[in-house]
Amino acid sequence: MSRPRAAILISGRGSNMVALLKAAANDPAYPAEFALVLSNRPDAGGLGRAAAFGVPTATVESRAFRGDRAGFEAAMGTVLAEHRVDLIALAGFMRVLTEGFVRHWSGRLVNIHPSLLPAFPGLDTHARALAAGVRLHGCTVHLVSPGVDEGPILAQAAVPVLAGDTAESLAARVLAEEHRLYPAALAWLAAGRVRLEGGRAVVAGAQAAVDAALRNPLPDGPAMHTPEA
Repeated sequence: MSRPRAAILISGRGSNMVALLKAAANDPAYPAEFALVLSNRPDAGGLGRAAAFGVPTATVESRAFRGDRAGFEAAMGTVLAEHRVDLIALAGFMRVLTEGFVRHWSGRLVNIHPSLLPAFPGLDTHARALAAGVRLHGCTVHLVSPGVDEGPILAQAAVPVLAGDTAESLAARVLAEEHRLYPAALAWLAAGRVRLEGGRAVVAGAQAAVDAALRNPLPDGPAMHTPEA
């Protein structure tokens, strides 16, 4: 049985793209074949990095379609069809997709977002997390729906927010988790292990973390907060 052919859509350096390509390069049994890296910017650094992996690349420049989102997405659709793409992974693709495009690729379009959705959709997630005073932050892999950073969640990874964190230091810690999480989640989708139940994504055979909790700050021992009789 042939593996699904996946495209990765990027706009910049392609950090998560590299994590996906490395996962496939290091595992001959990886269930997706990366058939294309497509960018909306010809100067995207990730294009050269993808070529170094031997993956075909293409550009559909969004600036050439200013004010014509449908035309831009139609041009992307032509390229995707030429490369016989079955699945799409967004990896720092800085364009909001139309409802028509998203619905056409429903169940086959996945994204990674640098927050624990539904908290902090949109941009500047790390600075916003720090400003909100949250104790845990992280990343989310989800199927894409027409809303911005919405859709059934496949997987999440959490990191503690440390005293003295900056947006940059927190981003670096979250990014390390993104690079672990995204290849695994895309592999589940490509292998047909994801099904939807009542609008929620269920991953067949997925294992929960052994500890099942990440706590920050750590609670004191029970003896230190024993209520008075």
